[in-house]
Amino acid sequence: MTERRPPVSEPPARPLVSLGDLNWDVLAKPDTMMLAGGDTTGRLELSGGGSAANLAVWARRCGFPATFVGKIGTDRFGELATAELQAEGVQTELILSAEHPTGVILALIDRRGQRAMLTGQGADWELLPGELPQAVLRAAGHLHLTAWSLFRDPPRVAALAAARLSKSARSGEGNATLSLDPGSFQMIQQMGRENFLEIVDHVPFDVIFPNDDEARAMSGNTDPQDALTWLCGRYPHALVVLKMDAEGVLIEGPGQPRTHVAATRDTLTDATGAGDAFGGAFLAGWLTHRDAVRAAHLAVEVGGWVVSRFGARPPADAELAGRLARHPLRALSAGVRS
Repeated sequence: MTERRPPVSEPPARPLVSLGDLNWDVLAKPDTMMLAGGDTTGRLELSGGGSAANLAVWARRCGFPATFVGKIGTDRFGELATAELQAEGVQTELILSAEHPTGVILALIDRRGQRAMLTGQGADWELLPGELPQAVLRAAGHLHLTAWSLFRDPPRVAALAAARLSKSARSGEGNATLSLDPGSFQMIQQMGRENFLEIVDHVPFDVIFPNDDEARAMSGNTDPQDALTWLCGRYPHALVVLKMDAEGVLIEGPGQPRTHVAATRDTLTDATGAGDAFGGAFLAGWLTHRDAVRAAHLAVEVGGWVVSRFGARPPADAELAGRLARHPLRALSAGVRS
């Protein structure tokens, strides 16, 4: 049986490179409240994950060429996570470590579909500057980083070096653009707001993808409108895409007036990976046509599809294909995968 695959732009675009975490995800959604010393039933799922890897998958599913750069362990979890990533058509540039295991993330999902994450620090936290694939980074059309690569060192120095390589690389199409997902409001708080901002301030990001909690942690403002104003003032050269879950998305940046794009009416089942899916879809659109509002409409459709299912990368189906078809990147030719 064949499955239609999202087409790839023609002529081929310079790829989106996503650098950071490729992990093995353990998703757990209990049927009832978990009590100390007790037992309950629930839904469990194991799959490849990691914010940076998820974003690459969703850019590729939307039809944009994507490469993942990261470090994993030489263990079975690493093999499985890599195989899942490559099956999605994502190119991989992996640094293998015999000293550190592949990272494992436990996602506990409550009955409302909201999740809390427990991140095991694995090989992805140990990426070093000398291990970066320089040719790949210099050839990138866009580099995406998550703050998980900035919260500690390593891998912070490697991530910042990758940004410099991509941004300074010269080609006929110019330098790469850069994006950042702030990653975790709790990690920003633990690191210290000023310490986090000191790092972000010195990287010329073109797009920033905070969610409501992360925007609050960065700006100190509880109202999303005020938080967006603060972020645009702090990063005047960046397009800020503020994700507000069921309230949709606020966008503002150079040449882009403040615009609200409503969320879909999909029922929340599991929020795991929804922000990554949104980011991958947004970048696939924005890198193709540079229309932020149009890209956001695609992204909310993809994000809504993800939250209505279990896991960060649910198997593609006819409904997803229909949503992608309503928001084509451009006139593309379809491919087929067996």
